[in-house]
Amino acid sequence: MNVLWPDALLMLATVVAWLNDTFTGPSGRKNTFYIALLSTVVAGVWFAVNAFDPHVYYTFSRMYVIDPFASAMKAVVSLGYAVTIVYSRKYLEDRDMFRGEFFLLGMFALLGQIVMISGNNFLTLYLGLELMSLSLYAVIALRRNATQSNEAAMKYYVLGALASGFLLYGISMIYGATGSLELNEVIHAVGLVSDRSDYIVLLFGVVFIVAGVAFKMGAVPFHMWVPDVYQGAPTAMTLLVGGGPKVAAFAWGVRFLVMGLLPLAVDWQEMLIILAALSMIVGNITGIVQRNIKRMLAYSAISNMGFVLLGLLAGIVDGKATGAASAYSSAMFYSIVYLITTLGAFGVVMLLARRDFEAETLDDFKGLNQRSPVFAFVMMLMMFSLAGIPPTVGFYAKLAVLEATMNAGLTWLAVLAVITSLFGAFYYLRVVKLMYFDAPQDTAPIESHACNRALLTLNGLAVLVLGIVPGPLMSLCLRAISHTLPI
Repeated sequence: MNVLWPDALLMLATVVAWLNDTFTGPSGRKNTFYIALLSTVVAGVWFAVNAFDPHVYYTFSRMYVIDPFASAMKAVVSLGYAVTIVYSRKYLEDRDMFRGEFFLLGMFALLGQIVMISGNNFLTLYLGLELMSLSLYAVIALRRNATQSNEAAMKYYVLGALASGFLLYGISMIYGATGSLELNEVIHAVGLVSDRSDYIVLLFGVVFIVAGVAFKMGAVPFHMWVPDVYQGAPTAMTLLVGGGPKVAAFAWGVRFLVMGLLPLAVDWQEMLIILAALSMIVGNITGIVQRNIKRMLAYSAISNMGFVLLGLLAGIVDGKATGAASAYSSAMFYSIVYLITTLGAFGVVMLLARRDFEAETLDDFKGLNQRSPVFAFVMMLMMFSLAGIPPTVGFYAKLAVLEATMNAGLTWLAVLAVITSLFGAFYYLRVVKLMYFDAPQDTAPIESHACNRALLTLNGLAVLVLGIVPGPLMSLCLRAISHTLPI
């Protein structure tokens, strides 16, 4: 089928890059980089074009689905990976880590995200998760002589294995109660369950599946790995973990909870309320005391995943799905905005780093405006967007989610989100204060490739322009969700 060509392109490019790196050795590493970059850009644009096709296609015995939602999210993660490796190039070269393993593991992780987004069967969804996770475990430990990286990889691996166990246990319970693993059949069977014992089994299954989704999104109380992995891994690997996988985890959660378990929305919404509230509280308050920029961005990720969960839990009100498309599209919009902002923030962190020096502490950002006004302005836009300050796109993303939460009758949760965001604004604005009002501690020139500077500038402009004109992206998200919802 024509709709599978961009997926096939990524798979073929991964094989070609693998063969190139195997047979050409160190001399062919640049070719591996260009293969990964070109293939993901082409596939990302192809996915974006397919997102305008309103039809739904099922392949591989209905285990894999191509719909507007899947195409849009796959476009986002593919282009996000392309931006990640461009930002990472100089950082890797300075540390003698510009090796094919980084790009190959990244592409395998991207393939896993693609399968997670398009999975229409519990087994397919689990296969995508493991392909992504195993690749990320390895890429975090890629710097074998760094104790901190190895420690972060082990923590991520152990906790990830625990989350996979939760997920498999939940899937087995759902299968036992419904007799099927295909999402379309599961949602139909769940709606017909009348036996009390089967319903209890379903609820237990939902609990374990929600736990698995929450772990991959980094929501509290399944967030323990996030700060340690963000801080312990080299910054390029941190961005690889904290960028596209967050978007894929959201789409993966939509597949499980909305496409497969929507009749049980009343039950899993109550769980998401707790997860969202705790994530916003812990993420925003704990982030205040952080002095490491990567660790601060880790707690920022936790709080932002709380906002994504707000949109996800606000779809069904009193058993009615009249506002489902609007709520889920707001969560989709928020996850895309978060990826764009995260790419820009970590892009600045990596561009400030140099050989034998990591720009990881907040003090490293002092006086950045005097050293590079462009980098300082881009970082300011990223901090404003994460804080939800207009005219950046983060303001509109938070507003859309809060509106969906209010429409669901969860006024107290919306108020909590606003209050905790005020705490979070403190540590975002602290970075801006250090860049513009403090004297620089480091006077070394900032070296970067021209393509990195150009891409970072475009990244900043995207955050600003989408904040002024958010309508087209929001309409695309609403259209993708509307054509995909099983109602």
